[in-house]
Amino acid sequence: MLIVFLGIVGAYRLGIKLVSLSKNKVTATAIAGGQIEKIRNLPYGLIGTTGALLPYAGGILDSSTTTFRNGVEFTIETQVKYISDEADGTGGADACNLDYKRTEVKTSWPGVFGGEVKFATDATPKNQVEELNSCTGQPAGILSVQVFDALGAMINSALIEIFNPSTGAKITDVYTSSAGKADIPLATSTYKVAVSKTGYSGERTYGTEEVATPEKPHPIVFEGQLTQNSFSIDKVGSFSADTLSTWGTGDFSDSFADESKISATSSAVVIAGEINLASTTEIGYANSGYVISKTITPLNLDKWQEFSWSDFEEPATTTVKYQALYWSGASWILIPDADLAGNAEGFTNSPVSLTNLATTTYPELRLKANLNTSHASSTPFVYSWQAIWLSGSATPIGNAAFNLRGDKIIGHDADEQPVYKYSVGHTTNSGGHKDISNLEWDSYVFSIDPATGLDLIGIDPSPQPVSLSPDAFVAVKLYLDAQNSLLVSVHDSETLAPIFSASVRLYKTGYDKTQYTDEKGQTLFVPLTAAAYTLEVQALPAYSFFSTGASVSGDNIKTVSLQEIE
Repeated sequence: MLIVFLGIVGAYRLGIKLVSLSKNKVTATAIAGGQIEKIRNLPYGLIGTTGALLPYAGGILDSSTTTFRNGVEFTIETQVKYISDEADGTGGADACNLDYKRTEVKTSWPGVFGGEVKFATDATPKNQVEELNSCTGQPAGILSVQVFDALGAMINSALIEIFNPSTGAKITDVYTSSAGKADIPLATSTYKVAVSKTGYSGERTYGTEEVATPEKPHPIVFEGQLTQNSFSIDKVGSFSADTLSTWGTGDFSDSFADESKISATSSAVVIAGEINLASTTEIGYANSGYVISKTITPLNLDKWQEFSWSDFEEPATTTVKYQALYWSGASWILIPDADLAGNAEGFTNSPVSLTNLATTTYPELRLKANLNTSHASSTPFVYSWQAIWLSGSATPIGNAAFNLRGDKIIGHDADEQPVYKYSVGHTTNSGGHKDISNLEWDSYVFSIDPATGLDLIGIDPSPQPVSLSPDAFVAVKLYLDAQNSLLVSVHDSETLAPIFSASVRLYKTGYDKTQYTDEKGQTLFVPLTAAAYTLEVQALPAYSFFSTGASVSGDNIKTVSLQEIE
């Protein structure tokens, strides 16, 4: 009987337990399901438990609470954990590693027939703003910045700096990802944004205090919203600019070191840097003789200028007379006096002006020196000669001011006039050269202020504007003109070699300027007013001081021969 009744009691207890478990489990399931539905209806940012620390999410939910149902106390435990999904990268490759939240709800009850029920659900942010707010742990808006190059390719590792536009204080800085993008959580406000990268141009936003109507104004970030901005930067390029006159000089010179520049001689010899009459053992020096230069054929001939020489004569017994020859079509003959007065007789005073010679009639010349002596024991000596002409070859203009302006604008001023991103004045050095680096790709315009007295009459390459590509170098020649100018050419009186870095001072009342000669021995004074000036040249300590007057009207050349100090 005991065995029978124990079996009956056990079966009864099992029945009661099963009924109780089933009843409590149904109740616990309903409680957990209700908690899950409550969580699903919460804003993403509020899903979490109070006081939770990463990797658990903080929010408004209690981590543990109790409730009574049907005389039974149920305990509700809630846990919310962040999950990093590999689909969008992990670690440094993911802007936010807290991709979504996984919530687990456990409902349990105590007693002899205690138990528990577990439910789980995932919650994902509905947009990027919610995701990044979750990462930062505070409500904010998102400033999304994209950076691309001139061809539209995205740029990685570009520096994005965020400033307070009122104080100029930097708030934060970030670098773009491999996708050329950065998403920055910011509180509701207006921000100044600047984008840069080493070796690249820069771009930024502007406020109305800088430009009345900015092309790229400071962005405003609102809580819970995505504000997008894009910037374009690329590798910087450079210009080299040379300021040049539209004319220059050419010259033919011979200091008679040999006969390489001589076409014909008669009873005269060229030896050791001089010409003299030939001598014979019977009678001494010949009574007369001549030397004729090789043909002088200038390139880019604009105008003949002058013919000069250096010689020595014993006034009582010797003379040298100089003439100019041209090709008649059959032979080299004297230029008629109608075009070069005094040529038939011969010139004795240096220099001789050739400015009246028409270049069409006389595109090339030869020089002739006629040596004579009245006593067989003496001879004249010719040490050098030189012909100078104006040519189309440009001459550098030093210390010339010009403006360089790009086509890109940052906005418009109060008068609705464009405000250019780059507009800077530059000045070439004494050699007429200027290097301009760190320039953004753009189309650029070169200009000259008329107040300088110079006019920009040509540019190479042309036409304007001049295009500059990213990471490119462009050499630009600016051809300038003025109504009056003076080109001073300085050379050694014996060798005719140009003298480099000779000091040349040109002055008059209201004008006083000193320049130095280049490797060609030249320097150009421009612009000038038509007037009489004083010219002083010195190349100490090797050469003696030289001073003379110089009359300027139009384009002028002044040749200066300096005597070497013994």
